[in-house]
Amino acid sequence: MSNKLWSARFALCVLLALPTATPVLAASQLLDKVAVIVEDDIIMESELQMRIAAVTSNIQKQQAELPDADELRHQVLERMIVESLQLQMGDRAGVRISDAALNDAVENIARSNGMTLEQFRAALEAEGSSYVDMRENIRQEMILKRVQQGNVNNRVQITESEVDNFLNSEEGRIMTSPSYRVGHFMIVAEEDMSSSQRAAAAEAAAALVAELRSGRAFEDLLQSNQYQGFAAQGGDLGWRKKEDLPSIFTEVVPKLTVGDVADPVEAGSGWHIVKLLQQRGGEARMVDQTLVRHILIKPSEILTVEQARAKIAGLREQVINGEADFEDLAKQHSEDIGSASEGGDLGWTNPGQMVPEFEQVMLGTEQGEISQPFQSQYGWHILRVDDRRTEDVSDRIVKNQASQYIYQRKFEEELEAWLQKIRDEAYVDIK
Repeated sequence: MSNKLWSARFALCVLLALPTATPVLAASQLLDKVAVIVEDDIIMESELQMRIAAVTSNIQKQQAELPDADELRHQVLERMIVESLQLQMGDRAGVRISDAALNDAVENIARSNGMTLEQFRAALEAEGSSYVDMRENIRQEMILKRVQQGNVNNRVQITESEVDNFLNSEEGRIMTSPSYRVGHFMIVAEEDMSSSQRAAAAEAAAALVAELRSGRAFEDLLQSNQYQGFAAQGGDLGWRKKEDLPSIFTEVVPKLTVGDVADPVEAGSGWHIVKLLQQRGGEARMVDQTLVRHILIKPSEILTVEQARAKIAGLREQVINGEADFEDLAKQHSEDIGSASEGGDLGWTNPGQMVPEFEQVMLGTEQGEISQPFQSQYGWHILRVDDRRTEDVSDRIVKNQASQYIYQRKFEEELEAWLQKIRDEAYVDIK
């Protein structure tokens, strides 16, 4: 917050608090007051009370126990103080959230709730919440996140040995183990079943497996509570690790591939049929990779778009005519700082790694060929495909998952320490 705005708000508080001589004004009530001064910002009592009310409402919705009123006020006020310090840091550093970035964030929130933006806005207003206030809260959250990342990221260091040690630990093995989404259907074993009825139930279970394997949709079974006269039940067990599956399935499910139906599993409660609907992790992840080089020419104030295109076309002609090597021209002319010194080498690229315009041309270029000039958001390119391969990246994915997990844990620890540091060093005057 600027000093000018701070002064305006403080002046208003002073005016509201001043005693007056006239009978009419003397009867006026204090509308608001300063709750705390935080460096160059102030937090008003009304702001504090609104936040306390919001926190109280959330706690009650979760049916959790409310802390003592004084303790709740202290906790909320401390959070607001630390937020104010970070927002002031962001303001001084020039952190800004564009309307486009904010719109994307709001649309993502709406989408995650299964709504369009218009439906999300209507739902907020139906609950009595302000869409404008919600947008401003999200903007502040985005600023806070950028400030935190800018100040804490460089404190987090992860080594290869840390990742390997984590993967070899029990926690790491569980976290990176596959997750299974399992469909379950059971023909129930009644207590008074005769031997012939049990045999018939077993045959019915086997027939049901055959139907599923021949293409019958698993979901069809869930529309009925019985199967060929036998009591039945079933459903989607959701995503589970092996350790979280019912014990009778732990040896069966990991041996299935997605879409497979296991043989009936007989247990005391009945005949169980399981189908592996989906799986995350554990399977080989084969991706088509391309080894590619490129040269980039960017339009500028002294180089128009058409001149940039003409220049990249001229460089292509030099290579095609054998007048120069692609790598040498990339080192001399490419404006992609990251790859120019390497002769334009972008290394092995995975699907989705490059911008759409680049990927489309790359996939349409034969190995050893040089593409025609094409334009992306970065400027004008030509590229050369040096090689192609299909690679199993499952181990790399597991390592990335472990690295992200370790990073998040370390980030939270460092963030807590950093927030405490800026709070301890700040000027805070609680009224």
